[in-house]
Amino acid sequence: MNKNLSDNLNYKTLLKQIGSTYNTHKTKAAKAINKEILQTYWKIGEHIIEFEQQGKLKAEYGKKLLIQLAKDLKIELGKGFSRSNLYQMRLFYLKYQKIQTVSGELSWSHYVELLSISDDLERSFYEKQILIESWSVRELKRQKKTALFQRLALSKNKDGILELAKTGREIKTPEDLTKDPYIFEFLGFSEKNIFSESELELKLLDKLQEFLLELGKGFAFIGRQYRITLNNRHFRVDLVFYHYILKCFVLIDLKVDKLKYHDIGQMNMYINYFKAEESRVDDNEPIGIILTTDKDEILVEYATGGMTNQLFISKYQVYLPDKTILEEAVRKILETDDNKE
Repeated sequence: MNKNLSDNLNYKTLLKQIGSTYNTHKTKAAKAINKEILQTYWKIGEHIIEFEQQGKLKAEYGKKLLIQLAKDLKIELGKGFSRSNLYQMRLFYLKYQKIQTVSGELSWSHYVELLSISDDLERSFYEKQILIESWSVRELKRQKKTALFQRLALSKNKDGILELAKTGREIKTPEDLTKDPYIFEFLGFSEKNIFSESELELKLLDKLQEFLLELGKGFAFIGRQYRITLNNRHFRVDLVFYHYILKCFVLIDLKVDKLKYHDIGQMNMYINYFKAEESRVDDNEPIGIILTTDKDEILVEYATGGMTNQLFISKYQVYLPDKTILEEAVRKILETDDNKE
């Protein structure tokens, strides 16, 4: 290439313009194709349901319909029309009977994962959360597996659960940041593993991407073992983050055994230090989160009573939760509130 031309500023601007235009329209084209795919599959599902209803098929023929369709469509249209895919298209229409409720921002693979969720509230929550946090299909699978909806729902009443399903988990207040419990199954520990706080900390940082996904949207990592010096005495905060939505520091301390009252006092000191020494003029007040394997609710109540700082204590576990137990607990909350009405 002509050296003078490649060094020309106007020529460099031209290259950037072409690159930007190409990438912008390529993204738009991909979204348009995705939207057409979703509408096509939804329409196929509609055709199947209408045929079943209008034909009033006997049960034995209804079972054979998708099998026969799969065989004939493969011959006529090629791959993509297996019995399993046709079943998903049929279910897609049943769960989203108004095409306007289908989001073109989600891929068909996202919807296939969502369709495996039988509970409408839970499915709605995950659908909203994909849009809020831009989850990949892999991330969606992980959050389903760790029962994110149930973990968040357990801290709410009926109205709160319904709102969670309707809007997703929106971070508006410090209380919205926390979960109980947090799930660190990605570390590869078993329930019987014994590990130190430093080992847990290093493991979490080795898996920082997964850790940030579990924490939720808005966290930016600042540092580990963040040193605080008071009158020539040194203290260290295990993990420090900045939350760009709430505009504040988030301090996290890790405990591998039962929470003690002085752990709360120590975190309160960290928060006060950051409030006075580290936060900028336009920052909101820092948030402190103590993650522990066990906590005494009464001790927490008395130790935090009268505190004005935003300090939260949550449990964590390094193995997957029993989703059935969590689902039952959420169901009881909904039923209890119904009975009160």
